[in-house]
Amino acid sequence: MNRDKLEIILTSDDVEGEIQDNKEELLELIPELKDMIGFDQKNPQHHLDVWKHTLLALTLSEPDFEIRLTLLLHDIGKPHSYTEINGIRHFKHHQEVSSNIARDILTRLEYNPNFIDEVCYLIKNHDTEISEEMIDANVDLASKLLIIQTCDILAHKPNKLERRIDYLNKKKVLIKERKDYYK
Repeated sequence: MNRDKLEIILTSDDVEGEIQDNKEELLELIPELKDMIGFDQKNPQHHLDVWKHTLLALTLSEPDFEIRLTLLLHDIGKPHSYTEINGIRHFKHHQEVSSNIARDILTRLEYNPNFIDEVCYLIKNHDTEISEEMIDANVDLASKLLIIQTCDILAHKPNKLERRIDYLNKKKVLIKERKDYYK
């Protein structure tokens, strides 16, 4: 598999099916993904292992390559950055670990440095509250981050979503207001 095939898979209307059909080739291209498969999050916010959570997040997104590549790699650091207390896993710095692993992968695959920087920024901030400063600095990037956060949040345990959906709705309104203002 090469980068072109990765893009075809990630932009497919049936992204989960394409990933499953090409899983061995995908794992050869990005062997770091193997650690996600079957990795139990042991966390009350999650009902799926890291791999299944990632697949669900991917299915919730539009077929945009940058968004889906970010979602594919957003939790890749979880198996390498957790502490377990009383049987519950906590992933305090997984965003940074995931971003660093993603940077290594994308550099190895010879993506453009600006593209790598943007994907890594999105991964590093996928659990960070979108602030007004972030929106004002780059409203388009904040919009992408909101899409990623939406897909990630909706792939969490369904009965734990109410507060998070309220957050997403508020940020959506704020970003729309800024986009309208900058038109």
